[in-house]
Amino acid sequence: MSKCMICPRNCNADREAGGKGYCNAPQEFRIGRIAPHYWEEPVISGEKGSGAVFFAGCNMGCVYCQNEVLSHGKAGRNYTDEELLRECLRLQEEGCHNLNLVTPSHYAHRLAEFLPKAKAEGLHLPVVYNTSSYEKVEALRKLEGLVDVYLPDFKYLNPRLAKRYSYAENYPEIAKKALEEMVRQQPRPVFKEDLMTKGVLVRHLVLPGYVKESKEVLRYLHETYGDAIYISIMNQYTPMKQLKEYPELNRTLTEEEYDEVVDFAIAIGVEQGFIQEGETCKESFIPDFYNE
Repeated sequence: MSKCMICPRNCNADREAGGKGYCNAPQEFRIGRIAPHYWEEPVISGEKGSGAVFFAGCNMGCVYCQNEVLSHGKAGRNYTDEELLRECLRLQEEGCHNLNLVTPSHYAHRLAEFLPKAKAEGLHLPVVYNTSSYEKVEALRKLEGLVDVYLPDFKYLNPRLAKRYSYAENYPEIAKKALEEMVRQQPRPVFKEDLMTKGVLVRHLVLPGYVKESKEVLRYLHETYGDAIYISIMNQYTPMKQLKEYPELNRTLTEEEYDEVVDFAIAIGVEQGFIQEGETCKESFIPDFYNE
């Protein structure tokens, strides 16, 4: 941690000494919210909710981020391993269906140490790793046997878009390799009482004006993995106030745009998937985070 190389940013931050790298996160677990979460896909949230741990900081920094207050490290507080363990066991006792680690990439190394200890102390919930896919394969390999469900984004295939909106021109190649490793670890979906207990569920957020890009992403996912994965096509893009410099994104997705993407997915044979209906692009869907 004195020269952090956990993620593809390779920023060399000295997190041991209190420094913060690209992710703007300290060495300690910094968390903005720990609570049941009911707005994931039905196979994740179920009826009793997913036990979500929202980590502060992010190694992506997408310009359109809905959770900017948390991803930029402006909210949250530090937790010791013992405090986090107590909270995870509390979620389990409350009946949550799984432990959902949200935006965990910059803590992958620490989670590889924490999860075995938590399981030894009685944590038996399926572990969900909810990630942008901007992950190093070697970091994911340290989590093998510890993560039951991978819940990755696949944001872009076009490096130009990845550079403009996430400052990560190499995102497509990184995400492809990361997803390949996730599927290697969890090669087929497993369900128990309509809940996913093992497998990979890939999310794709449709951006306004980029229907063609979404189609290419869905084609890649389906042709590469077929029924080995589930695909979630998301319409919840919410234009945030920080988008003044990106006028092309400063609007909601139209119903016609989203329907065109969904129709394309059906046409190419995607059967294992989820779509969103209704007005999901509202700030009321953004959780409240702990502010210091």
